[in-house]
Amino acid sequence: MSDDCIFCSIVAGDIPARTVHETDDVLAFLDANPLARGHTLVIPKSHARHLGDLDDDLASDLFAAVTELTPHIQSTVGADGANVGINDGAAAGQEVPHVHVHVIPRFDGDGGAPLHAVGGERPDLTDDELDAVAKAIGE
Repeated sequence: MSDDCIFCSIVAGDIPARTVHETDDVLAFLDANPLARGHTLVIPKSHARHLGDLDDDLASDLFAAVTELTPHIQSTVGADGANVGINDGAAAGQEVPHVHVHVIPRFDGDGGAPLHAVGGERPDLTDDELDAVAKAIGE
């Protein structure tokens, strides 16, 4: 737990939340400032700032909850789809320094955009550059 983390305060029960799912290691609750009806945040109960800070078991538990909740959220609010995303680090728009997965229900004609829209201008990479990046990531 982190004393200055709003999500840790929610886990501790110090700040109320509209909890929709809870296990020993994972908590899911409605976003207080939703982008859509049913917008849910899924978090590990233990404090982890970045995805890379999660151990394999906790990452598995977190994503098991996401895969269980996403179709249930869509069905409950009558959504036509969902965006599922993580902002990992300040440069990616992470506002709360605690890993959290957004499940944002989407509705035909809602004016929203796909996740590709958050990437900004696409880089012009050569095949050699793509090969080099793929090789470096795979090492």
